[in-house]
Amino acid sequence: MRPTEIDSNQYEAQLADKASELQALLSDFAMPELTLYPSAPLHYRMRAEFRVWHEGEDLYHIMFDSQTKEKYRVDHFPPASLLINQVMADLLVLLKPNQILRRKLYQIDYLSTLSGEILVTLVYHKPLDAQWQAEAEQLRDTLRKTYQLDLVGRARKQMLLLNRDHVIETLNIKSRPYQFKQIENSFTQPNAGVNCNMIEWALDATQDASGDLLELYCGLGNFTLPLAQNFRRVLATEISKASVEAANHNAHLNKVENVTVLRMSSEEFTEALQGKREFKRMGEVKLSEFDCQTVLVDPPRAGLDPDTCELVSGYRNILYISCNPLTLKDNLQHLSKTHDVTRFALFDQFPYTHHAECGVMLTKKPYLPA
Repeated sequence: MRPTEIDSNQYEAQLADKASELQALLSDFAMPELTLYPSAPLHYRMRAEFRVWHEGEDLYHIMFDSQTKEKYRVDHFPPASLLINQVMADLLVLLKPNQILRRKLYQIDYLSTLSGEILVTLVYHKPLDAQWQAEAEQLRDTLRKTYQLDLVGRARKQMLLLNRDHVIETLNIKSRPYQFKQIENSFTQPNAGVNCNMIEWALDATQDASGDLLELYCGLGNFTLPLAQNFRRVLATEISKASVEAANHNAHLNKVENVTVLRMSSEEFTEALQGKREFKRMGEVKLSEFDCQTVLVDPPRAGLDPDTCELVSGYRNILYISCNPLTLKDNLQHLSKTHDVTRFALFDQFPYTHHAECGVMLTKKPYLPA
C-alpha cells in the first residue's frame, strides 16, 4: 500500500498483527507481557523526503512504488505532519514560476517539529550561486509570513545556509519540556509522539537504577538527557561529530550537567574500556571514575556487533531499543544467557508498515555476579 493511500480505519488491526508477529518472532525467549504504544493514525511523521518531477510548467513531489519502482505524484502525504503538508503545497506554488529556483531542483526534504518549526532543504543538480541565494532568501521571507521556517540549499559538495541548519524541537516528557537541536540531514526519531512514549518507558524502566548509565549510539541526546535524572552520571558515546556537538548543545540547553559525551564508535569504546587502545578524543575523561551498572543501546538496523554484545552482557541492566526485531533476536541469543527480559514494549514508529521499533529491559540473572 502506498503511503498516500493509507486507511486510518485499518490502523488498530494493523498494529495487532504487528504485535502478534513480534511475539511469534521472539517466542523462543521467556518474554514478559508486551506493552503496546500506538501511533497517531495520521500525520505522525516529523520528517519527509520527496523527489521533484518537472512536467512542462508543472512541478510536483513524487515518490516511488516500493514494489513496481514506478513514480507516482504526491500532492498530499497523510503520514507527514500537518505542518509539512501545508508547507509542501505553499512551497510549490512559489517555486513553479521561479526559473532560478526550480531549474534542476531534484529533491525536497522537510524536517518539522511539534513546536511549530520547519526546515526545508532544496537539493539540486547544479551549483548554487549568488543569484540562487538571493531568490531563495526572497522565497524564505515570503514563507516566513506564515511559518517558522528556515531554508537550506544543497548541491554536489555544496551546502548554502540562509540562516541555520537546524530546528529546535520541544518534547514534553512526563510534564517536563526538553528542547533538542535537530540538525538537517542527521538522524532524528521520525514519529515524535511515539518517541515521547519511548523516552517515558525508558524512564520508568530505570527509575530504581543505581550507579551510572553508559549509553552507546546516543545521537543528539534524545534518551540521554531525560534519563540523566535517574542516574548519578551518564557516559554517552556517538560516532557522528555533528551529533556529538548537538548532544552537548542540548545538554547545555536543558541545563543537564551530569552527562559526558565521547565521540567514539561502540567498537572503539570497547577497545578503550579493555585497555587495548588509547584515544586522544577522550581528553581528560577517565573511565575508571564511572560506576556504570546500566547500559542503554539503540543500535542501527544491523544490531550489536559480537564484541559490543559481549561488552554489554557484563552490565547489571541492559536497556535495548531496537529498530530491527531480527537483529534483536540474534542479540538475545547471546544476552539471554546472562540476563532475563523484564520489560518488553512495541513502539509503533512506522504505522502501516512491517517495521517494528521495540524495547526490552534485561536484568542480570540472580545467580550471576553483577
